[in-house]
Amino acid sequence: MSRFAYVNGLYLRHAEAVVHVEDRGYQFADGVYEVCEIRNGRLIDEALHMARLERSLRELRITMPMSLPALGVVMREVVRRNRVREGLVYLQVTRGVAPRNHLFPAEGTPPSIVVTAKSAPSRAGDSKAEKGVSVISVPDNRWERVDIKTVSLLPNVLAKQAAKEAGAYEAWFVDADGMVTEGSSTNAWIVTADGKLVTRPAESGILRGITRTVLFEVAKAAGYRIEERPFSIAEAQAAREAFFTAATAVVMPVVELDGKPIANGAPGTIATELRRRFHEFAAVAPARSHG
Repeated sequence: MSRFAYVNGLYLRHAEAVVHVEDRGYQFADGVYEVCEIRNGRLIDEALHMARLERSLRELRITMPMSLPALGVVMREVVRRNRVREGLVYLQVTRGVAPRNHLFPAEGTPPSIVVTAKSAPSRAGDSKAEKGVSVISVPDNRWERVDIKTVSLLPNVLAKQAAKEAGAYEAWFVDADGMVTEGSSTNAWIVTADGKLVTRPAESGILRGITRTVLFEVAKAAGYRIEERPFSIAEAQAAREAFFTAATAVVMPVVELDGKPIANGAPGTIATELRRRFHEFAAVAPARSHG
């Protein structure tokens, strides 16, 4: 089946879906993105993702390319055209097309927008979660504004590749103080011996993940306590459990960190329960348009 993408007002086949050579996203990574889970053909936590998109654009002083209701229509149409029941919808907004210059382009330059969708059956993630995954640690060499979901992801790419080459699934960044910040594309968590969930505060040093945000509700409803504070690799290796969260992974148990098993080296009961309960709390958007 042919795949389709939305590019600056047009629905195009992938082979025809291109952006201008002087798009600032291509030349400067001058843009932001969001990734939303699709489940049963519907968008998960759309309102939270759109609120974060607006914030990211505001922080970079990029204009919204269209109203939120219109963007919702576009996202659903891309999902429909690609016949995605389970998977991901990706949207990217850049500062637009202009002659290459570090300065912002002329006022009124329209932003560029791309929306794509692809299938990613949940059973693949479920299979990984049943066994758990391994993680390595890498120095955090990113810029300080990682709270903005920009397309500038080269350190993340290198970290993810380092994980793959080490036989691991994910890499956790470690700051100058020896504390875990977050994963290359995930938020990091541990479970202490007394069952408390620990994750780094989202005020600085990490992206405020949407799955992370929803998991706070899931955990509290299940009776678990949450403590927002940094933790070290050594504490994580000695933890009762470890896991990470992301729209692409939901809740994924970590069973090995830098070659050392977490607890008994098997997925923990708390992470497993949180994964099972997650979609009871995630907001499901309507399948069709807003109008």
